[in-house]
Amino acid sequence: MSSLGIKRVAVLGAGTMGHGIAEVFAMAGFEVNLMDISDEILRNALNRIRDSLERLSRRGELRESVDLIMPRIHTTTKVADAVKDVDFLVEAVPENADLKKNIFREADQYAPPHAIFASNTSTIPITELSEATSRKEKFIGMHFMNPPPLMKLVEITRGRYTSDETVNITVQLTRILNKEPVVVNKDVPGFIVNRVLFRVMLEACREVVQEGIKIIDLDAMARNVLGLPMGPFELLDYIGLDTSLFIVKAMTERGFKAHSCPLLEELVSKGKLGVKSGEGFYKYPGPGQYVKPKVLPEQGLELDPVRLMAPAINELAWLVREGVATVDDIDKSVELGLNYPWGLSEFADEAGIDNIVDALTQLKGVSGWEEYEPDPLLTNYVKEGRLGRKSGRGFREYPEVEFRKYEEIMLRIDPPSAWIILNKPDKLNVLTPKMADEIVNALRSVEDDPRVRVVVITGSGRAFCAGADINQFQNATPMQMFKAMRHYHSMTLEIEYYTKPVIAAINGYALGGGLEIAMACDIRVASEDALLGQPEINLGIIPGAGGTQRLTRLTNLGISKELILTGKQVSAKAALEYGVVNRVVPRHALEYEVMRWVKELASKPPLTLMLAKYAINYGYEAPIWSALSNEASLFGVAISTKDAQEGVRAFLEKRRPRFTGE
Repeated sequence: MSSLGIKRVAVLGAGTMGHGIAEVFAMAGFEVNLMDISDEILRNALNRIRDSLERLSRRGELRESVDLIMPRIHTTTKVADAVKDVDFLVEAVPENADLKKNIFREADQYAPPHAIFASNTSTIPITELSEATSRKEKFIGMHFMNPPPLMKLVEITRGRYTSDETVNITVQLTRILNKEPVVVNKDVPGFIVNRVLFRVMLEACREVVQEGIKIIDLDAMARNVLGLPMGPFELLDYIGLDTSLFIVKAMTERGFKAHSCPLLEELVSKGKLGVKSGEGFYKYPGPGQYVKPKVLPEQGLELDPVRLMAPAINELAWLVREGVATVDDIDKSVELGLNYPWGLSEFADEAGIDNIVDALTQLKGVSGWEEYEPDPLLTNYVKEGRLGRKSGRGFREYPEVEFRKYEEIMLRIDPPSAWIILNKPDKLNVLTPKMADEIVNALRSVEDDPRVRVVVITGSGRAFCAGADINQFQNATPMQMFKAMRHYHSMTLEIEYYTKPVIAAINGYALGGGLEIAMACDIRVASEDALLGQPEINLGIIPGAGGTQRLTRLTNLGISKELILTGKQVSAKAALEYGVVNRVVPRHALEYEVMRWVKELASKPPLTLMLAKYAINYGYEAPIWSALSNEASLFGVAISTKDAQEGVRAFLEKRRPRFTGE
């Protein structure tokens, strides 16, 4: 504290944010002058600070007693008294540019020349506010998240005139407060958090207005699929719809390219402001009484998470390209400021930057809005092959991702998964006995690799696999074809009875042998443009790699005969109805959806997954009594594992289990 030369701090404004900021400084040992326009407001602020400190104390989060901290806060109704002897000042009055400028003009007259001025604004340009003072180089943005005592993030925004020394002092001060600073290097509207947040909010609004998606379903998807703590409309209610509308308008008036949300405007005009008024997008028990909207675990799973997040990824790219902030600081902002379970760069690299660009291109076409134009940084990354985890490099580097190239497939080890890629992007009919053997070899090469919990099989180019290479059928003898089928049967049985879960990521055509590979997998996720079928009858042959058997088992006798005897192709949606695939998603969301499955399966005990697979697969072929006996035996094996003991202990201790595969 003394090394920075800061001992006393002024906080101007004792409202929702101001009293919390004063509490944070007092907790860190600073003397605080807290100012507002009336003694009543200040008394209420002190009561709220004491209540907050007592809650923190009961949770064991205070280093000192409440009675030691409270005397550090001194109140006054006069700006001159608040600032006359301070080293640092934080303004936290309502978001009105004229009001803030007047406060700063007055403070500038009475504060010591060395004092640094900071504004807690989330929308008004720091440069604009600094021009109301004679200390523009000592003026900076210091935006705390709400509530300040609990939220770790502080956005530190450099105005046009802000000196490096002022930035460095404010960063160090933020760390002394036990907060995490992120530096906004350019004074752009909305800084980082609001720019990212409202890209998501406005896209959610567009989907409801233009496409008729239900608000509750979209919020459910955000929670159930993306893992966000709140859906976009739930969060808007929590923030306050009038506050949210003000933020959007303030940013767009200052150059943020966005279309407004008519839903917000309509509700605000009716006085429905969210939680604070008791009704917004949802109804609440009463004003200020927040109750989390209920969603079902399976609700919203059919909606597109990549499309919802793509505008925020576009904003990430813009912020990085314009030198506003680093990738690390933007990720930190959404994780600590918005409580996202992942950083934006992590999401983008996992979903695939090419898929983000595709989603943005579709959004621009659907909406006609220029703000969805993919940022040049994203399009350049795609041209350079920087596609994210799948290429080993995107916004970040992934040295842990390993590539092994075979002649006809590519193996990508990307813990906790391994991806077998049918690597003939210029062809549709790619399956050969050699490819089948390479798939088997690839599977066996990672079977004992502890880094790999799940295997994914997918195609490259336009197809998963549109069947066997037709050239192998020309002038072939019956015995040659019999031997070829042996390769294919060995491959599909290896997949079906593999000791780890196998997912088929069906990215396009899955016909003939391609569908037979997919049907041998445990889980099948298809892009919505995929076509599936067993068209062999059109060549005068029949399925030879298990199609006549596995298709019947997945669907029923009638559908199996219909597809095989007619040779027709069906859409992914029809395949879902028939039970051939587990999930259908937009093409740009396929990799993200598959990674969700990977994470889900990888979190389970590996040995138990293997035993469950064997119980299901062997039991399906056996009489019920034999199958039940086999199940009981495998249950006995499962219960003897260390993972089973850990699972039971974790359940009793009400915590997440940590499975090791033992």
